Amino acid sequence: MTTTTQTTQRAARAVRTAQAPQTPETAETAETPQPGAPPPTPAGRRSGALPGTSAAAPKCPSEQGPAWGELVTAALLGTERRTPPGGGGATALLDAAAVETVRRRAGLQPARAGARRPPAPLDARPPLPAAAARRLATLLAARPEGNGSGGARRRGPAPDLAELLPQWLAAACGTGCRAPAAQLPALLDAARSRTDLRARTLEFAGPRALWLAESNPDWKFALRHAVRAGTEGAEAGGEAVAGREAEAEAAQQLWEEGLFAERVALLASLRRRDPASGLALLTSTWSQERAEDRLMFLDSLRESLCPSDEAFLEQALGDRSRTVRATAAELLSGLPDSALAARMAARARTCVTLDPLSGSPRTVVEAPHECDADMQRDGVVPKPPSGRGERAWWLGQLVESAPLSTWHAQFGGRSAAEIVALPVADGWKQDLHSAWCRAAVRQRNVEWARALTGSPGARLAEGRSDPAGLLLVLPEAERAEWAARFIEAHGLAEAFRVLEVCAVPWTEPLGRAVVDALEIARDQGTYPWRFSGAMGLAERCLPPADAVRLEPLAAVPDEPEGGSPGAGAYWAEAFMRLVATLRLRAEMLAELRGEVAAGQGE
Repeated sequence: MTTTTQTTQRAARAVRTAQAPQTPETAETAETPQPGAPPPTPAGRRSGALPGTSAAAPKCPSEQGPAWGELVTAALLGTERRTPPGGGGATALLDAAAVETVRRRAGLQPARAGARRPPAPLDARPPLPAAAARRLATLLAARPEGNGSGGARRRGPAPDLAELLPQWLAAACGTGCRAPAAQLPALLDAARSRTDLRARTLEFAGPRALWLAESNPDWKFALRHAVRAGTEGAEAGGEAVAGREAEAEAAQQLWEEGLFAERVALLASLRRRDPASGLALLTSTWSQERAEDRLMFLDSLRESLCPSDEAFLEQALGDRSRTVRATAAELLSGLPDSALAARMAARARTCVTLDPLSGSPRTVVEAPHECDADMQRDGVVPKPPSGRGERAWWLGQLVESAPLSTWHAQFGGRSAAEIVALPVADGWKQDLHSAWCRAAVRQRNVEWARALTGSPGARLAEGRSDPAGLLLVLPEAERAEWAARFIEAHGLAEAFRVLEVCAVPWTEPLGRAVVDALEIARDQGTYPWRFSGAMGLAERCLPPADAVRLEPLAAVPDEPEGGSPGAGAYWAEAFMRLVATLRLRAEMLAELRGEVAAGQGE
């Protein structure tokens, strides 16, 4: 019985092996004669016929011998449960499987070799310095830190190499060097799994990455990105008409067949170069798009919004989706000269004005008493969220959609700072100022953003929303100065969102303010985990030269009275990681500049 079972198992393995597809390359190899051997006889005309076959013209393999499916079934179930074709036991099944396998393989016609692909295009950029190439291999081999179960784990004092890869790629693109050919597959794999790396990776990898992507479906994102980059980088008159037509056809094909994220990226790139052509692409399929897709496509118009979009957005005000209507209204309100902005300004002026009965200037508010059909068509949502009153909800939507230039004349020619400083009657200040904040961000109005952010030394004023959005409207230098003064006054507890919108690398005053706040928190004896976000930003945003100044903070401090047990050791570890990361960033930049001799840089 054991022998029979073993024989059946061998038969099953033989059948499974025979089922494995034979590639054309394998078939060609099998048909290639060895040196000195006579040429092979065509299938079906061989001198030695297989047992049970004739030398007549061959049949299709599926017509020869017992049915292949019956052999497979008998081999999988066993000869005790299924009698093999032609009878017999496991040995007969094994013989039949061997004969049928040879028949099937002998009947396979050799495939004709396809045309060879053209060689990879030449990349004329200079090679990357050897030390930098070794560093790239190390960064690509790193994996994001984690405990393997989705949760965070203690990082330790070593730098996070995976988080340094984006910075390395950004710096490498600035050198004008080409990527090492041997590392192109790893670069494409990294960009496939991390969309934030794709633009820089493909810029650094160059034309050979696209050549490789043509042979691997896993890298098809690179080909689609190339279409977007081509539409974005073309200069007027800089390409032949035929080239521009081919580029337009590729963009149209990607728009019609690409994944949703690729279509959004394509629309955004077209809008940056030519808003009109991007809008034409969107309108060509607008009526066939799903509501959620229409919403995202509308949102992509925000960056390059222009007056020529008004007619399309006015049409979108009648969309069957409420969220699409609201987004269209929001975009129209960002066009100060649009008809919708004028309608909203007229409504808002009836609600907010100077108090004519007050002895001293103050703002008086009379919120709308109803939300009529015209207001709803212009994007005013009638039903407020939970916890908000209807009149306050309607007022906020009217004020945030009105051009901010409306209020200077409404308040007797006062500046934005003077209007914001006026007292507001009857407790309407929070609703009114919040709406003005949203309007300043939407309309990118620096004067109003500056007035509404207020003094960084004061606590967040009543009615003022998260200042991060307002800071984005301000110039980079002013933004960094405001953030530094805010941290000096309030520490890091409320500063993470503020730090996120500051330009990289941080200015010297901002970096000093962050480090001083971290040192104060350490001296208070609290655990550093509360400030892990700010510490992570510091690793990426502080200038590398600050490593020398920060090195003393990597020592374990004395534990203060009433402090958390062991907090000093955790703070020392966090500062050790910060110093090590800054030093590694400095080494990376030196390697990319070619300032590290061969054999160093590890």
